[in-house]
Parts: sequence; structure tokens; C-alpha cells
Amino acid sequence: MTEEFLHYIWKFRLFNQLQLTTTNNEPVEIVKVGEHNFDAGPDFFNAKIKIGTTVWAGNVEVHINSSDWKKHNHQNDKAYDNIVLHVVNNADKPLYRVSGELIPTIEIKDKIDKKLYQNYLNFKSNRDWIPCEKTISTVPQLIVNSTIDRLLLERLERKSKLVIDSLAMNNNNWEETFYQLLARNFGFKTNAEPSELLAKSLPSVVLAKHKTSLLQIEALLFGQAGFLNQDYNDKYLLQLQNEYSFLQKKFKLKSIDKHLWKFLRMRPHNFPTIRIAQFANLIYNSSHLFSKVISTEKYTELNKLMDIDVSEYWQSHFNFDKSSTQRTKQLGADSFNNIIINTVVPFLFVYGKQKDEEKYVERALKFLEQTKGETNSIITKWKALEIPINTAYSTQALLQLKNEYCNHKKCLNCSIGNYLIKNS
Repeated sequence: MTEEFLHYIWKFRLFNQLQLTTTNNEPVEIVKVGEHNFDAGPDFFNAKIKIGTTVWAGNVEVHINSSDWKKHNHQNDKAYDNIVLHVVNNADKPLYRVSGELIPTIEIKDKIDKKLYQNYLNFKSNRDWIPCEKTISTVPQLIVNSTIDRLLLERLERKSKLVIDSLAMNNNNWEETFYQLLARNFGFKTNAEPSELLAKSLPSVVLAKHKTSLLQIEALLFGQAGFLNQDYNDKYLLQLQNEYSFLQKKFKLKSIDKHLWKFLRMRPHNFPTIRIAQFANLIYNSSHLFSKVISTEKYTELNKLMDIDVSEYWQSHFNFDKSSTQRTKQLGADSFNNIIINTVVPFLFVYGKQKDEEKYVERALKFLEQTKGETNSIITKWKALEIPINTAYSTQALLQLKNEYCNHKKCLNCSIGNYLIKNS
């Protein structure tokens, strides 16, 4: 028996509650099981339990054995003074408060369906890609959909932490924070860290002062990225160096190290040089970018905002001083989707929450429903299990399900797992 399973049994009342009594034979009626606490302290807060003729309001603690109370040193922790009921699988020892009063305890080992526990053990020992791989197709679609809804919000809450932490670092400056995290997203997974460092080394207000000159914006970005600290022969690159040399001194800027950028095993279109050139173009064409994103209500307008190319030099180059076939290098559909999923939506979500404006939260969810979902090994596996996947709304939730629940076999905390444990 595990405490995790006992928590599940108590939370969902999956035990025989008829003729329920304490260990000293007082009748017990569960009015309210309480709110599951996943942090330190009692396992369930704000429960309501009727013992004998008295209704008690307080907390509930769950253990495998009643003697675990002292093993966990609860007798010396004031957080457990308000325990109105001790729920145990095995009542091996009576427990008393400091006052000498017996702590009400119920033993439930003979009131649990053994089949439930066996189903739980089967999931815990399963070695498939997900524990319910062979049975998930039997789960009603309504339960799958509700799981996706819940986990999508959970994933957004998790992503919100990066935004909230960055906001705090930037004294609640939304524009600066958005600029920094958008820059991070332009680095995508491989160059996310140096891209964010680049933005932090170059405040957006400095770029705003040179908003009318794409050359100066490129000089500032490439210079701060560390790419202009060597000799070049190309006229355009010499112009960048001259501009950067002046602006670096004017604003007392210090560039990041060039060696931080990764090119190895990357498609040329994803080279950091191209991403920086695209980011420069976005800055050049969009003033007050965060304000524009926040005020944009239509997905098609967002697409237009991010419809960016590169300057003339980069249309025939992927790297400095190395020419290539002339071609446009617009931000691709997958890159645009990535920016919507990982930057725009989390910012809208946090902005709506912090400003208490539900319309922004709803817009964030709506944008996810309009965005094509990612394609990766996890999503490919979900599709093979015939889980309906239409948009990023679904893929984001399913990534959360796999990474935070299935990988850790938290089936008891998953609505799909709950259904299968009760119905297998």
C-alpha cells in the first residue's frame, strides 16, 4: 500500500463508507473530504467530518499506519494541531494529542476494493510508452477533452513563471520583458540562451532611438551578438562595424561572446545570423511591439505583423562574407507558430491574469486553437494512439500530459488514469 493511493481513495471516496467508525467505535460521516494539499502540512485542508453527533471542521491526515504519525514527527509540528481525522490503512497504534485527547482515527484497509489497488499497481509497473497505452482508446472522449482543457491551462501556468520572473527582473516593464523573451524565442531551442543574453545586453530603448535606420538596428544587434569583432572586406559589413563602433561607445555597450552561438548541424535558414537579421527587420517595422501584440484581436493580423524578411545582404548570405544563392528568407510558418505558442500566448495569458482582464486569457486560448500544432516525437506517438489532435491547443496539453504525468506515472492525478483505474 502507498500513501499516494490512499490519498486517491480518500479524495474520491473510493471506499465503503457504510457503518464507518473510528477505532474507538464512534460513528463517522464524511461531509466534505477537504482540499488536497500537495505542499507541506496536512494532506487535506478544510474538511468537514461528523463524529458521533458533532460536526468538526479542520484538516485530515492520511498515513499507511497510524504509527507513521510519530515517524514523521507530526506530534511536534503545530501545523497538525487542527487535525480532525486521521485516515489510515492500518491502525497499529492509538494516538493522542498533547492534551491527552485521543486523535479520531479510521482504518480503511477492509473497505477498499482490491481490484482498484491491483489496477493501480499494474499502471505503476507498466513499461509501455504511457501506462495506459493499451487501454486509452476505451476512455470516453468527454474525459479526454476535459483532461486536455485542464492540462492546457496547467501548461500555460507553468510557462507563465518565466514571464512573471522576467517581469520582476525588469521592474514590471512589459515592453522590455516582451522584447527579451521574444528575442529568446527567435533563437529557438538551440540558440535561445545567447539570444536572450543579446537582448538583455541591448535595451529596447536603445534600438528605439534608431528606429528609422535598419542599418543601425542591424549594427547594434550583430555588434552586441559579438559578430563584428573581426576583419571583413565587404562594404555592408564595414558599414555595420563603423556604425557599431560609434554606437557602442555612445551607449557604453558590452557585447556578448561570439562563441556562445551555435551553427553546427543546423539548417542554414536557422543560423543565428539569419534569425538576428529577421529580428532586426521586425524591430525596424514595428514600434511598441508589445502594445501592438496586446491590442491585436485577430490571428490574421498577428500573421501580418510577423510577416518579415531580411535585408538585401542577407538574401544572398547565410553567414558573414560567404555569399549564397539569392533568395528571400521570410519567417516560416513553423517559426511563426512557435512564436505564437511560446511567446505571444504566454504573455497574453499572464497579462490577462495580472490585469484581471479575462478577454486576454480568452484570446490566448483562441490563438492556440487557430495555430497549427507542433510536430515532434511525442505528438507523433499521441497521433498513433488515435488521440484527436487538431491544433496547438491539443498539442500543448498533450505535451504536458506526457512530460508531467505519464513519464512520472501520476495516473492517480490524471482524469484518464482515474477512469481506467476505476473501470479496467
